Parts: sequence; structure tokens; C-alpha cells
Amino acid sequence: MTNFDPAAATAQWLATLSPQETARAIAYTHGSHWLILWSFLVSALVAWIIVRTGLLVAIRSRIERRRRRPILASFAVALIYSAMSWALTLPWAIYQGWWREKQYGLTSQALGGWLGEAVIGAAISVVATSLLLVAIYALIRRARRFWWAWAAGVTAAFIIIGLVLAPLVIEPIFNTYTPAPNGPVRDAVVTLAKQTGTPSDKIFIYNGSKQSDRYTANVSGLFGTARVAMSDTMFKQGADLAEVRGVVGHEMGHYVRAHILWTVGILVLLSVLAFWLTDRLYPVAHRLLKADRVGNIADPAGLPVLALVLAFLGVLGTPVFATMTRTMEEDADHFSLVHANEPDGLSKALIKTAEYRAPSPSAIEEFLFYDHPSVENRIRRAMEWKATHPAQAPAEQPTRP
Repeated sequence: MTNFDPAAATAQWLATLSPQETARAIAYTHGSHWLILWSFLVSALVAWIIVRTGLLVAIRSRIERRRRRPILASFAVALIYSAMSWALTLPWAIYQGWWREKQYGLTSQALGGWLGEAVIGAAISVVATSLLLVAIYALIRRARRFWWAWAAGVTAAFIIIGLVLAPLVIEPIFNTYTPAPNGPVRDAVVTLAKQTGTPSDKIFIYNGSKQSDRYTANVSGLFGTARVAMSDTMFKQGADLAEVRGVVGHEMGHYVRAHILWTVGILVLLSVLAFWLTDRLYPVAHRLLKADRVGNIADPAGLPVLALVLAFLGVLGTPVFATMTRTMEEDADHFSLVHANEPDGLSKALIKTAEYRAPSPSAIEEFLFYDHPSVENRIRRAMEWKATHPAQAPAEQPTRP
């Protein structure tokens, strides 16, 4: 494309944001960075409170004294701990997940609706987490020296099961998924799916605006449960056909490039390291929390100590997780450009995500905290693509499917 300057085009896209919108996005993003530290401190406080109550020690002692069933003791302790942790963290979760989103105009959901979904999500999480912890504590007892390696494998199995079941069991609890109606949007997505090898018989629209005003779409599931789902926020915010193709092409990139499986594989390796470090750091956290009535790492009553170590490692691993996902997001963008060839449509969609992700961070900030490439860098790559690839014929631009 002659006389096309990608840098100037990128600047033009960024200029569509008003100074007020940019300032609000920067404030929200910088606040989100601080939430990482504050969330860890809340976790530390919750761990200290639960240890001080001595409740987990009492439950473990009573079950083991009467029945000598370590599996039952582990499950009961994990269940009570997960429920207590959720309840104690709830005020912070309300601030972080609802009030702050409301203040920045990113959700219109009422507090009652948010709480109702939080309770349902907590019930699912408490049961799933308790089962996982039972398996981990069984491994600690049986494979003491190398429990951390086996625990990583069990964690990976739980993740894969969750990915397979999510579209079938979990996601429909929170949202209504309906097949995309016949029309230009469905036709465009089906055509793109067939071109890319993505399942073309499961194209859905869901009421994502119920929880969030964020502009989003996704390909969820694994193996035979995979499906394409577009939030109705895309169309409420006036998405045209070029945007739909650009965004859905990105999500299809995650599926075709097997990013979910890559993520699971990387998480297994990181879990091995995390559990190994937890084995070494547990005594340190045990002393810091003054958990005198709690035994070594094999004692399920030490769950708050174990959780604190993992939370600490999570903070340290923020740049690692960010880099992992950011790399895959960049690859999905490239996939969209190659197969959908909608650099302007993708850029138009990306600008809408800048309301919750500051568009032009420093290189250090992006490396440390951004789990997606910055909007400026993503648009610049799209404009560089546009400069070297011919445009498609103008597409029809509906505002709703």
C-alpha cells in the first residue's frame, strides 16, 4: 500500500480516545497493578486469622482421633478452610470485583446480582478446590520426597477436566448462550471457522453485558466441547462486520494454535517449580504465622500456611504469567490478520478495550504486568500488516446480528 504510514495510522487510532478516557484507563490500569500487592496482603491477613482461630486444627484432630481417616480429615479441613477464606475475603472481593468496576463504568450489574453469582461461583470453587487438596495431601503423605512433581500432574488433570466441562456445565450457570441467528454475522463467522479449522457448528452469542460492559469474545472448551461465543456487548457497542471478523479471528487463533494446551503444559512446569519451592518455604511461613499448633507440610491444618506460600509465589510469578499469555495473545492477533485480514476491524475493536487497559504503557510496565500486548503495540502491528497486504472488499456493516 503506497503512501501509508503505519506509525501515523496508529497515532490516529489512539487519537480517537479522548484525554479523559485515556486518563481514566491509566488510573484504572495502575490501580490494578497495586491490587496485586494488596490482594497478597489480604491473603496473608486471612491466613493469619484462620491460623489464630485454631478451628482447622480442632477439626483435623477430632476426625483423626475418632476415625483415623486422613482423607476425610483433609477433605473436611479443605472444605472449611475454603469456605472461611472466601467469607473473610468477601469484602475485598466486593471492592475489587464489583465496586471498582462500577466506579470506572465497566459494569452495570447490581450488587445483589454480583453477590448471587459470587456465592454460586464460590460453591463450585470450594468443592473443586477441596477435592484437589485431598489429592495433593494424599500425595504429600505417600510420596513425601517428590510429592511436588506428582501434585503438578494432578493439578494439570484438574485444569483439563475444568476446561472440558466449562462450556457444558459451568458457563451456562452464569449466562444464557443462544445460537447466533442466521444473517451476515453468522455467515461471516461460519466461513472464517471453516477456513481456519475451528468448529463451525457451535457459534453462540451470550448475555455477557449482564456482568460486564467489556468488549469480548472467546473460544472456550476443549476437544469436542469447543465453541465460539460472542458477548452481546460487541453488538451493543456497534460492532461492524470487520470488527467481528477481526475479533473472532483472534479467538479462533487461540483454538487453532492450541494455546490452551500450551498453557496447560507450561502451567505443569510452573506448578512443579511452585510446589517444590512451597516444600522449601513452608517452614519459613510456618514461623512467620506463628502456627505453633500446626504440624509440617503434611498436616492439612497447615492449609493457610501452604496457601500463603503459593500466594507469595504467585506475586513473584506475575511477569512470568503475563509474558506467557501476552505471547499467545500476540500470536492470536497475527493469526487473525493472516486469516481474517481485517487490520482496521481489529484495531477498532482494540481501541474499545483501552477503557480497562491503558493503551501506551512503558516497556517495563508492559513486561511486568500486561497479560496482553499494549493496545498501541497491537494496533501498530495491525497497521504494519495493512501496509504490506491488500485490503479486502468493503464489508457490510450491521450493528446487530
